[in-house]
Amino acid sequence: MQYLPNIIFLVALVLGIGYFTKNIRKVIRNIKLGRAEDHSDHTKERWSNVVRIALGQSKMVVRPIAGILHIIVYVGFIIINIEVLEIIIDGIFGTHRIFAFLGPVYDYLIASFEILAFLVLLGVIFFWTRRNIQKIRRFWANEMKGWPKNDANYILYFEMVLMVLFLTMNAADLQLQRLGAEHYVEAGMYPVSQYFLPLLDSLSEGTLILIERTAWWLHILGILVFLNYLYFSKHLHIMLAFPNVYFGRVVPKGKFNNLASVTKEVELMMDPNADPFAAPADDAEAPAKFGASDAMDLSRVQLLNAYTCTECGRCTSECPANQTGKKLSPRKIMMDTRDRMEEIGKNIDKHGEFQPDGKQLLDDYITREELWACTTCNACVEACPVSIDPLSIIMDMRQYLVMEQSAAPNELNVAMTNIENNGAPWPYNQMDRLNWKNEA
Repeated sequence: MQYLPNIIFLVALVLGIGYFTKNIRKVIRNIKLGRAEDHSDHTKERWSNVVRIALGQSKMVVRPIAGILHIIVYVGFIIINIEVLEIIIDGIFGTHRIFAFLGPVYDYLIASFEILAFLVLLGVIFFWTRRNIQKIRRFWANEMKGWPKNDANYILYFEMVLMVLFLTMNAADLQLQRLGAEHYVEAGMYPVSQYFLPLLDSLSEGTLILIERTAWWLHILGILVFLNYLYFSKHLHIMLAFPNVYFGRVVPKGKFNNLASVTKEVELMMDPNADPFAAPADDAEAPAKFGASDAMDLSRVQLLNAYTCTECGRCTSECPANQTGKKLSPRKIMMDTRDRMEEIGKNIDKHGEFQPDGKQLLDDYITREELWACTTCNACVEACPVSIDPLSIIMDMRQYLVMEQSAAPNELNVAMTNIENNGAPWPYNQMDRLNWKNEA
C-alpha cells in the first residue's frame, strides 16, 4: 500500500501521455493527406520568423493590451509548467520538492512561478471579460456560436482552475513548513500564496496535508486533462504555431503561385519541336487536378494552417469584404477546412482508408459566394499572429471553379473572354483601345 499512490500516478501519467500521443499522430496523419511541397528554401528567413513571430509574439502586440496580456499568459503558463517536471519526479518516486536542494535558486524559481501564476490569472480574467461581458464583435460572429464559443471559455476556465490549484497547493505547503510537518522541508519563496495563510491558520496539520495533496493531485491531473483536451480544441495552436510559422509564406504576399500543370502545357505550346497533337505516352501521369475542391486537394501547409488556427478573428476583423457585409470570413474558411479534415480523419478511422462520403469542402462547407467575395488584398494574411494564409485556400478553390468547372461569375467570364480576344478586359478591339483619350 505504501507505493499505491506512486503506481496510480504512473498509470495516470502513462494513460494521459499515451492518449495525447495517439491523437497527435492522427493530426499528423491528417495533415499528411495534403499535397507535399518543397519548403527547403529561405531557411534563414524561416528561422528568423520563428524567433520573431512565434517566440517573440511580434504580431500579437500590434494590438498592445491584448498582445501584452497574451504574452504574459503564454510565457507564464509555459514557465510555470516547468514545475511539472518536479511534480512528475515526486509522483513517481514518492519524494516531495525534489529540487529543493538548489537552495536560493529554487527559492527564486518558486517565487517567479507564483508571480507569473498570479499574472496569468489576471490575464485570463481579462480575456474572459472581453469575450463574455464586453462582447467584442469578432468573438460573437456567426461561426463562433455553439462549440467554438464554449471551447474558448472552457480553456479560460481550465487555466483559472490550474493557477488557483497551484497557489493553493503552495499555500498549504508553506503552512505545513511553518508547522514543521514531516516531509515538508523549508524550501521556496511564496510572494503570492503567503497571503492565503490567514485562511489556513486555524486548520489542523492533517487537514492541511489533505488540502495540499488534493491540490497537488488535481493540479497534475488537470494538466494531463488539459493536454488531451488540446486535440479537440482550437488551442492546438499552442503546439503547432512554431512549425506553422516556420512553413509560412516567405515570398511577397502579392505573388501568386503558378500551377505546375498549366506551366508545363504553356512550355509545350512554346516549344517549336513539340507536336501539340501527339497522344500522351501510355505510362504518362494522369493530368493533375486544377485547384482544390476538397480538403485533401490542399497542401500540407494549408492543412497545418487549419489545425493551427486559434479562431481569434483578427483576420476576419481586418477583411474589407466582411466589413462591408459580405458573407466571407477568413476565420470560417480555416475552421471549415479543419472540420472537413476531422470528418475525413474519422472516415479513415472507421474504414481503414478514406471512403467517398458524397461530401467535399466546396459547397458542403465553403460556399461559392464566400470565395468570390474575396478581394485578394491579403489583409487576413497580414493580420494573422501565426502566419496562417486563408487566401491561398480561397485561390485554390477559385482555380478549381474556373479551370475544372468553368464556373466563374459572369462578370469575370466576360472579362477573361475580352482579355483573350482583345488583350484587355474591356469589350473593345485592340484598334479602339485608345479611343478613350479622344473623349477626355
